[in-house]
Amino acid sequence: MALMAGLPRDGRPYRVVALGAQADDVEIGAGATIMQLLTAHPDAAVHWMVFASDGERGPQTEDSARELLGACLGSLHLHEVRAGFLPREWSGVKEVLLQIGRRVRPDVVFAPTPAQARGDHRVLGELAWQVFREALVLGYELPAGPGERLAPSLYVPVPADTVGAKLDHLKRHSRGWGEVDGFDEIVRASMRLRGVECGTRYAEAFDARSLTLTF
Repeated sequence: MALMAGLPRDGRPYRVVALGAQADDVEIGAGATIMQLLTAHPDAAVHWMVFASDGERGPQTEDSARELLGACLGSLHLHEVRAGFLPREWSGVKEVLLQIGRRVRPDVVFAPTPAQARGDHRVLGELAWQVFREALVLGYELPAGPGERLAPSLYVPVPADTVGAKLDHLKRHSRGWGEVDGFDEIVRASMRLRGVECGTRYAEAFDARSLTLTF
């Protein structure tokens, strides 16, 4: 069964928080979904937060967010937690999330799925579920590592032109494009696989553990 998301109950624009443990996480895991959300709701406000964005990755992360979100960028938060050490900063990261939660009160939160084996992503995903209890938390997936078996519960179909737009964006802004052989094929194949699972050509998939259905 396919469902279409409406506006928040009070009719105001969407308030969205997008969380990445490292630069380009959100674009890889949820870039096409965010593109479609903003096309359908151009008055939405997206608050973008990346924790490991030190050194040259900081300006690259900012450029990516500003290009992807345009006028929908509500705020940008780039932190300098050392990549791979986010679990050590657990309490500080949680406090940062609590602060933006109180200020923004988001309707939708994009975060890594806690099912990811890598520590930075797993911890950020777990904290998102703890902090944003009143929001729809969509746990996006990144290319699976050895031994990972991700089982998404929600699919967002992606038209072919949006797949192309996502890959073009990643080509300009993702470090993976130059560091991982066949990176574009990996991203496209992941969306193709999830599309097959939900009966369409391409899709992004999410871990959505708490959904409420009303009629």
